[in-house]
Amino acid sequence: MAIVGAGYTGLWTAYYLLGADPSLRVALVEQEIAGFGASGRNGGWCSALFPVSASRLASEHGRDAAVAQYRAMRDSVAEVIRVAATERIEADTALGGTVVLARTEPQLRRARGEVDQAREFGIDLELLDAESARRRLAATSVVGGTYTPHCAAIHPAKLARGLADAVEARGASIYEQTRASAVEPGVVHTERGTLRADVVVRATEGYTPRLAGQRRAIAPVYSLIIATEPLPQATWDEIGLAERETFADYRHLIIYGQRTADGRMVFGGRGAPYHFGSRIDASYDRVPAVFAALQRTLGELFPVLRDAEITHRWGGPLGVARDWHASVGLDRITGLAWAGGYVGDGVSTTNLAGRTLADLILRNDSPLTDLPWVGHRSPRWEPEPLRWLGANAGLRAMTWADAAEARNGRSSRLAGAVNRLLGR
Repeated sequence: MAIVGAGYTGLWTAYYLLGADPSLRVALVEQEIAGFGASGRNGGWCSALFPVSASRLASEHGRDAAVAQYRAMRDSVAEVIRVAATERIEADTALGGTVVLARTEPQLRRARGEVDQAREFGIDLELLDAESARRRLAATSVVGGTYTPHCAAIHPAKLARGLADAVEARGASIYEQTRASAVEPGVVHTERGTLRADVVVRATEGYTPRLAGQRRAIAPVYSLIIATEPLPQATWDEIGLAERETFADYRHLIIYGQRTADGRMVFGGRGAPYHFGSRIDASYDRVPAVFAALQRTLGELFPVLRDAEITHRWGGPLGVARDWHASVGLDRITGLAWAGGYVGDGVSTTNLAGRTLADLILRNDSPLTDLPWVGHRSPRWEPEPLRWLGANAGLRAMTWADAAEARNGRSSRLAGAVNRLLGR
C-alpha cells in the first residue's frame, strides 16, 4: 500500500488500515516531514463542518444521505478525540464547541438562515441573542450569533506528529524528505526511485498541483494566521472563551480563532492572493500586509488586544476543488484512491476520509462507504489566466461585500453572485 502525503489524510488512512490488518505493508512518502502542510499549521479547529451544505447534498442525493454525512462529521470529532486519548497524544484538546458571531444585521440574517437549515437536517446549532453571544465571546458590535458543541480546539502540529508516531508504531514506514513527482496505477514516481503498490492513495490536498497532470485538480488557496503572547487571565475574563470555544463571525471573507492551552489568541483568515498557475512557494506563507490586516481586525474585535504582542506569524495552502466539494474514493480498475478538497475543514474530515478509505481498500461495505461524498468527482479548474482572474476577483469581491454590508446594513448581492459562480 502506497500513500502519497503524510498529512492527516495519509496518516489516518494508514492508521485505520493497519488497525484492521496489521499484516499490511504500508509506505507513506512525504516531500517534507509528516504534518508539514495544512495538517500541522491550521487554525486548530476539529469541527463537524463540511464544505458542502446539507441542503445541497439533499438536493443531489436525498435528505437521508445529507443527514448521514453530517452525522458522520459529528462522529468524526469524537473519534479524533478518542484516538488522541487512546494513543496518548498530547494535542491540547478542549471540546468547547464553536461560537460564530453576527456583528451586522446581514450577518444576523445569515445566522438565522443557517439555524433554520440546521433544524431541517437535525444538526445541533443554537441561535444566540446578543447577550448570550457576548457571554461566550465579548467582541465589539455583537448583535447575535450561533453555537454548536461539535468542535474541539486542538494543537494541530502536536496531533500530526503524535499520529505519525502512532502510525509507525503500527508498522507503517514514513519516508520523509521524499517528493513524489507523479502518481500512476500501481506506481509512485519519486526523486529517490519508484514505489510500486496494488493501491496508491493520493493524499496531497493543497500540494496536489505539484503532481504531474494534476495542476487543475485542486486550487491551493492560502490562509494566514497570527498568534499573540500568552495573555493574562484578566484579559481572558474580559474576552471570554472560558471553555476554549473556537470562534468566527458571519462575514464573507472568513476569519477564525481559538484560545490555546497556554493562553494565546490564535487568529487567522483568508485574504492572501491565489498565485498564478497554482504555484506554491514558502514565501507565500508570510505576507506582511495580510498579517497586518489580521492584527487590525483582531484589535477591532477585541480592543483589549490592540497592544498585545504578536509572537508568531505563519500560513500555508489549503485545497479547494472547483465545486467546493470534498471527496473520497477508490477506482478499483486502476487502484488509485484519493481524498481531499476540504476547503480548510480538514482536521476531522481527514479522519472520516481515512476510515472510509480503509473500508474501500479492504472491501468492507459499511455506512461510511455509502456516504454521498464517496466517489464524487469534482470538475477541473479553468485553465490560466481564467483561474487566476476568477479566484482573485472573488477574493476582492468578498472584501467589498463585507464593507458594503457594514455601511448600508443590506445583504450583498455581489457575494451571492460570486458564490454561485464558484459553485458553492
